[in-house]
This record gives sequence, C-alpha cells and structure tokens, in this order.
Amino acid sequence: MENSISILNARIVNEGTIVTGDVIVENGRIASVGSSTPSQRKGKVIDACGAWLIPGLIDDQVHFREPGFPEKACIRTESMAAVAGGVTSYMEMPNTRPPTIDQARWQEKMDIAARDSHAHFGFYLGATNDNLEEIRRSDPKRIPGIKVFMGSSTGNMRVSDPDILEAVFKASPTLVATHCEDDDIIARNMVEFEQRYGADIPPGCHPEIRSREACLASSKLAVELARRHNTRLHVLHITTREELELFGTGPLDSKSITCEACVHHLLFNDDAYGTLGHRLKCNPAVKKETDRQALLQAIRENRIDVIATDHAPHTVLEKNQPYKSAPSGLPLVQHSLPILLDLVAQGSLDIQTVVSKSSHSVAELFGIPHRGFIREGYWADLVLCQIHPEGEGYSDPVLLSRCGWSPFEHRPLRGKVMSTFVDGQLVWDGHRICGKPDVQPLQFAR
Repeated sequence: MENSISILNARIVNEGTIVTGDVIVENGRIASVGSSTPSQRKGKVIDACGAWLIPGLIDDQVHFREPGFPEKACIRTESMAAVAGGVTSYMEMPNTRPPTIDQARWQEKMDIAARDSHAHFGFYLGATNDNLEEIRRSDPKRIPGIKVFMGSSTGNMRVSDPDILEAVFKASPTLVATHCEDDDIIARNMVEFEQRYGADIPPGCHPEIRSREACLASSKLAVELARRHNTRLHVLHITTREELELFGTGPLDSKSITCEACVHHLLFNDDAYGTLGHRLKCNPAVKKETDRQALLQAIRENRIDVIATDHAPHTVLEKNQPYKSAPSGLPLVQHSLPILLDLVAQGSLDIQTVVSKSSHSVAELFGIPHRGFIREGYWADLVLCQIHPEGEGYSDPVLLSRCGWSPFEHRPLRGKVMSTFVDGQLVWDGHRICGKPDVQPLQFAR
C-alpha cells in the first residue's frame, strides 16, 4: 500500500509526553497512535525497538543557495541533507542570486522545489528599499514571511532607509522575520580591528566586530517597530543574553513577538574559534559561554519559541580566505537533530523540549496545518532517532550538502537519525537517501 507503514514498539515523543506504542500510517497520513493488533497494521512493518519516534523537524531558516550559487548548494542536495538530519519541512531565505524579492522569483523557487526537493518547502520574500508593492502583494497563505535584513546581506537586501523599514512593518500582510545586527556599530568595530591587525584579523575577533551591542540595538529597534505597528514579528537567531530581555515567557499563542535560537549557538561558544577558525564564522556570531547558557535557559523557560539551523553552506576554499573575504555561514541542516540529541545527552535539554521547539512550535507559529505533531489524521512526517552511549559518537557515512564539509568532522555527535519519513515514505534509512518523496509546498493557515 503506497506510503503505508507500521512502526511498532517506539517511544513516541509528542506534546510533552513519551509513550511506548505503535504508529500506523496509511496513504501518507497517521491512521492510529497507540497499541495495535496485527490486523490493523499496514504496509511495511518496522520494529523501532524502543527508539524515539518524533514528528519531523520544521526548520524555519535555511539557505539552500539556489538559484545563483551552484558551487555551494542547490535545493536538491540541501533538502537531501535536511531529511538526513531529521528535517522534513523547511523555509528558505531570499538572499539568492538573483534575490527572491518579487513574485516571479518566488514562483521560480517554488517550481524548482516541486521538482527537486526531498522535503516540504516554503520560501520567504525578501524586503528591499524599493519593493514595498511586492510585499503588499504577498499571499500570507503561501509565503511564510517577509525577511528583513536589518543588518548587512548580499546584494541590495539590507533595508537601510528608516522610512521604508517603517513601511514594511506597517504594510506586511504576513509575519516579518528579521536578521538583527546594526551595521553602523559593526562598521566602527571593523575600523578598530583593521587598525589593530591589518588584513589578518584573527577568527576569534568576529564576535567583537559583530558585537553584542550591534545585536541588541537592532533587536530593540525591531521590537519597537513591531509594537508601534502591531506587526507579527519573529526575530531570528538570537545570540546574546541581553537580547533575551526583549521577549516574554509563556505560551506561544499569547505572543505576537517571538524569537528563535539556532543549533550552532546552542552547541558552540567562542572557544571554538581556536579550532574551527573561519569555519565557525557566521552572522550573528557565536559568542560567550554565558550567552550559550542563557539561550538554553531561555528555551527551557519558553522565552525562546523556536529552534532552527540557519544552514548556510560555503566552500572550504572560501572559508580559508582571510577574515574580510571569508564568508559567514556554515552547513548545519544534516546535523540538526543530531546536535539537539547531543544536547539531550549532555542534560542541557530534554527530548520533549527538543520536539516542542523544533516541530510543535514551528507549526503553531507559522500556522502549518496537519504537520509538526504525531496526531491521527496528520501527515506522517516522522523520525526515528536515538542517542549513542557515551564514547560512541556517531559520524555521518556521507556528507550530503554540496559544499562537502562539516564543522563536526572532528567532533562526533551522540545523536543519530535512524529513519526519516516524509508523508509516510522512507527517505533516509540512517545511511543513505532511499528515494524522492512526493513533497508539497507548505500552506499557512492565516
């Protein structure tokens, strides 16, 4: 039977509970959750042997580089890496070449993904200083949000005109997602460090150049604009303990202003620049251990609402350049769930919180129907996963991102994705991609 499976003896992690049982999938949807009899079972039978079964992760921030950067990535390769990392749906950013700043470019990406993607997909529209009418034309049921670079980005995608920034917050028909760093502060810091080091700025200076002050000033501005215009605001990749004070705790449905943390900011601190160098360079920067611990605490207390990756691949050749030439961003989506399981193994998070912040909350925040939960009638986007015993870290047999490297090549992670199912179809078996699923564009119930 097409897209029908029976997963038995799993520890089902869903909506704050862990229950041992079976999940029966029929024609791509979850038919039953709980105990089952042989007569109820459909299609291929899989004995989970006590592994965790969780809803597929929904990553609300990735950069798949298509069109425009074929040497780094494309939708086909990066979506394969995504499902290997337990990600069954993603929302991709607009800073491609050309950038996704009008409806025609947005539709071009949708068409590519319908043909090539291995996971369900959505694409942001980017804001610029001169595309306000395109923003107004956006369909909130089809576009996850309007991406606003309040700090630097590629091409013309920084919204530098204060009047236009106000207008975007006022006119957007859907959620506004912001990258918050203040370019004026960064520029002043850069002058100081160039005077000190010349062209050979050490990698560890990155969090001082793209400083906590730059992040806080820009995030404050975004929150002020959202409150002024009653805008639905989602602030991406928070990195400092000071920024966290801008956001409230409590249930997601009580908030109109939300924020996100990314997996690398939860795992690394600034000590890692010594071993990874520019391979750790990303915007906003990985900062101090006190910031990392503050982010983890903010997740536990429901101040941070979503966990994502900000997957942003570049080639090793590019990363090996001097500081000003080395691009920011690192490949992460294949390691999304393994990183989070590593944090569970460390005792920093529990598995229920991981599922809440990487699946449930993303579906709720963006209004994605029938995904993000293990519920009868929902699409069967599912992941079987486990944690290896201490000292038995798991290394991927193959890196699927086209850039061909990983920041975890010399740091095995204890989390392993054993199987990933997209609409009930096995697409990753723990070692290889098993096939191309029939994926769907994400819909947003707004």
